[in-house]
Amino acid sequence: MSDRIADAFAHARAEGRAALVTFVTGGDPTPQDTAAVLDALVEGGADLIELGMPFTDPMADGTAIQLANLRSLGAGTKTADIFAIAGAFRQRHPLIPLILMGYANPMIRRGAEWFAAQARAAGVDGVICVDIPPEEDAELGPALRAAGVHLIRLATPTTDVARLPAVLQGSGGFLYYVSVAGITGKQQAAQASIEQAVEHLKSGTDLPIAVGFGVRTPEQAAAIGRVADGVVVGSAIVEIVGQHGAAAAPHVKQYVGSLRAALNAKEPAR
Repeated sequence: MSDRIADAFAHARAEGRAALVTFVTGGDPTPQDTAAVLDALVEGGADLIELGMPFTDPMADGTAIQLANLRSLGAGTKTADIFAIAGAFRQRHPLIPLILMGYANPMIRRGAEWFAAQARAAGVDGVICVDIPPEEDAELGPALRAAGVHLIRLATPTTDVARLPAVLQGSGGFLYYVSVAGITGKQQAAQASIEQAVEHLKSGTDLPIAVGFGVRTPEQAAAIGRVADGVVVGSAIVEIVGQHGAAAAPHVKQYVGSLRAALNAKEPAR
């Protein structure tokens, strides 16, 4: 079976740039509006897309994504809607990797095998679960791997040499480096610390390294793209959806296009 995530990173690498990974909250502003936002991400040049699963207690997220979760849940979004959105996206975009990102409760409350089967059936390529640590991999990891869905793990500034092997065990797709020890939003790590972290992580794995949290401008994306395999942008896109609602798609496309142009213009150092 083709690995869309590996193919996306390989394609970006062949073009001499980092991959652009974008995030939006599913069901924001409504489940019916999400398709247009996802299409705008693709049209703007996103290589991979993270689709957030709304949750009542998004502990790792800042104000922008917290509000998006509230808008989505207020519109009645259910887990079934997220899978429907994902399945419809896969029909429209057969080659673009789609990753579900969220918290354990919606993923395991009906059983990990059920969730993994639904993800596979919807054409989901990977899952990021923020609040299941590697030591509790058995809660979700085996079911996802058995279904052919990557479990994408998070590394942070506190992931030292002793901790990294546990993070990498059973992980797949790419490694998401959370560049700040905090919540999503406007904080950004110093470029030098990102460069040091990416070098450290690359010494331990052949998985692509994607860097996120606090990336907002094309200039920031280009700087990170010179050292990382991927650049993750989420809160800034979610804010556009929050500002424009059902009319957000063209604004999202324009913004994502500016990020992609910046990555295209800079050849990442390997």
